[in-house]
Amino acid sequence: MQTTFPRLLRDHAKQRPRAPAMREKAYGIWQTTSWGEMLSLVRALACGLHEAGLRRGEHLVVIGANRPRLYATMLAAQSLGAIAVPLYQDAVAGECVFPINNAEVRLCVVEDQEQVDKMLEIRAQCPQLTRIWYDDPRGLRNYDQPGLQSMDMLAEAGRAFERAHPGFFDAEVDAGSPEDVAAMFFTSGTTGNPKGVVHLHRTLLDRANAGARFDKLGPHDEVLAYLPPAWVGQNIFSYAQWLVTGYVVNCPESSGTVSIDMKEVGPTYYFAPPRVFESLLTSVMIRMEDAGAFKRRMFHAFMDLARRVGPDLMDGKPVGALDRLKYRLGDWLVYGPLRNNLGMSRVRVAYTAGEAIGPDLFSFYRSIGVNLKQLYGSTETAVFVCLQPDNEARADTVGVPCEGVEIKLSDTGEILVRSRGLLKEYYKNPQATAEVLDAEGWYHTSDAGFIDASGHLKIIDRVKDVGRLKGGAHDGAMFAPKYVENKLKFFSHIKEVVAFGDGRDRVCVMLNIDFDAVGNWAERRNLPYAGYTDLAGKPEVYELMQGCVEQVNADLSRDERLAGSQISRFLVLHKELDADDGELTRTNKVRRGFIGEKYGVLVDALYADKREQFIETQVKFEDGRTGSVSATLQIRDAKTFVPVKAAA
Repeated sequence: MQTTFPRLLRDHAKQRPRAPAMREKAYGIWQTTSWGEMLSLVRALACGLHEAGLRRGEHLVVIGANRPRLYATMLAAQSLGAIAVPLYQDAVAGECVFPINNAEVRLCVVEDQEQVDKMLEIRAQCPQLTRIWYDDPRGLRNYDQPGLQSMDMLAEAGRAFERAHPGFFDAEVDAGSPEDVAAMFFTSGTTGNPKGVVHLHRTLLDRANAGARFDKLGPHDEVLAYLPPAWVGQNIFSYAQWLVTGYVVNCPESSGTVSIDMKEVGPTYYFAPPRVFESLLTSVMIRMEDAGAFKRRMFHAFMDLARRVGPDLMDGKPVGALDRLKYRLGDWLVYGPLRNNLGMSRVRVAYTAGEAIGPDLFSFYRSIGVNLKQLYGSTETAVFVCLQPDNEARADTVGVPCEGVEIKLSDTGEILVRSRGLLKEYYKNPQATAEVLDAEGWYHTSDAGFIDASGHLKIIDRVKDVGRLKGGAHDGAMFAPKYVENKLKFFSHIKEVVAFGDGRDRVCVMLNIDFDAVGNWAERRNLPYAGYTDLAGKPEVYELMQGCVEQVNADLSRDERLAGSQISRFLVLHKELDADDGELTRTNKVRRGFIGEKYGVLVDALYADKREQFIETQVKFEDGRTGSVSATLQIRDAKTFVPVKAAA
C-alpha cells in the first residue's frame, strides 16, 4: 500500500470530517472524536513535538492504555518522520530502561500519574530522557519536575507554531514515504533483553489491508480497543486497520469496565486471546449454575442442540428443517440473550490467536452464532500470516496463508514465511536479524508445524522447545511442552501450566488454578478457603486437577507421536504466575526456563518422587512493595495409559 499513516488520516478527514473516528468513555459518558478533530489534534501535537526538538528518524515513546490522544501522538510523530515506540503500560519501571536507552529516546508521552512516576523513577538510568508529557492530569497538580508538562501545553505550543508556519505540517506529511520506519515494537523477551522489531509504513499497512480485504472490513465496522497498544496485534487491529478502513475505534474507560463497555458498543469486529474467551465463558457458566432449576434445564437442553447443529449452520452445511426450527427457537430464548450478555450481539468476525484454543471453547462460541476464527502471525510478520475463511474455521489449525504470504517447512519442521509484511530488522541487532531473515527473504518463525491435507497450517510447538525424553519407558519419545500445556489449559479450572520433560525420563507439570472458576466450584460445594494459596492446596482441588491431568493423558495416549508425553506427576503452585515477578511475559506467555530456575526446588522434588515440598517465594505487589508467600505443596502421581496402537 503506497501511502503512510498520516496521509490516510488526512484522506479520511478530507472525505468525511464529521464522521466518528474514535470514541472514549470518560466518567461513564462516551465522547466522540471525529476525523476532522483527530487531524486537527495531530496537527497541533506534531507542530508541538517539532518545536520541542523531535526530528525525522528519532524515536518517541508512548506509554498508556488505548486513548485517542495517545493514538494522535503516534500519528503526530509519524507525521514528522519520527518513529512511534509504544511500551506496555503494566510494565514495571525497570522494564522500560532497556527500550528507552536502546532507542536513545529523549521525549516520551504517557497517559497518567502512574506512568509519569515510572519515567521519573528511571530518569537517572536514562539521562537522555529530557521531556515527559502526560494526558490525564489527575494527581499531578503539585508535580514540579524539569521537562514535565501536560499534553494540553504541548498542543497549545504546537498551535502557536502552526499559526507562524501554516504550511509546515502538510509539507512534513508529504515528505514521508511508505519506506520510512513507522513504528518499533519490543518483543516480550522470554529470554534475555527484548528486541526492537522495526516496521515500515508499507509493511504494517500491507498486512492491515490484506486482513481488511479478507474479512470485508469497512467504515461501518466498530471495534473495542482494550488490549495493550504496545502489542502488535492491538496496534494492527485498532491503529493500522483503523486508518486503512476508516472504522470506529472505541476505547473503554478502564480495564475493569471492558465487559460493560463492550455491551454498550456492540463491536462488529473483535479480537481476544483464548484466555479472554475462556474468562467470558467461565463467568457465564458461573451465573448459570446459580440460576433456577428451570432456567438451568432449558439452558443445557438448548446448548446440547447448539453443539450438535450450531457449527454446521455457521459453516453453511445442510441441517434438517426440524433442527433449524429448534435452533431458531433456541436463538430467541438462549443464544441471542447470551450473545448480548457477552457483548457479541453484533460481532460479524471474531478472531483469537497467541495460544491454542480448546476445541470445546471454540465450538461453544461458533455454536451460539459467534463467527470465531483463528489466525497466525507474530510481531515480526505484522500479524497476518494465516487466516481462517468463514466456512473453514477449525480449532486444530490456524488457517490458510493469506494474501501476499508464502509458507514452507524446513527440514526440521520449522515454519518459514515470506511476506510483504516482514520486519525490516531488529534494531541495533544485526546478528539476531541474520538469524531470522535469510538471504532469500524467508523469515524463520521458530515454530514447528505442518500443513494438513486441506492446506491449513497446524502448529505443534516452538522448535527450540520440542525435545525428547531420555531414559525410562519412553526413552527417545517426542516431548512438546506447549502442546501438553495447552491441552491442560483447555480446562476452565486451569489458568497456567508449566511442563518439564526434555532430557528427563518422564513429564511433570506445575499448575495454576483459575481462582474465579475454582473458587465458584468450591463455594457450590460449601468448601471454605482463605485466599488463593489455601484454595490451591485443598485435597478436593487436587482431586479436581488430577481428573484434568488424567483426561489429558488419555487423550495423549491416542496420539502416536506424543503418547510418551503423558504426565507422570504434578503439583499445584501456591501463587499465581505473574509478569511482575518475571514468570510471564507482558503478553502472558510462560517463561519456562526462568520458572524452572526459580522453582528448581519444586522441579527437583517432582523428579525425586517426593510427596510434598516446602517453598517460600518472594512476590512483588502493584505498589512496588515486596513480600513472600510460603506453603508446603503436595505432589501427586497421575495415572498414565498404554499408547493406543494405530489401526493397521
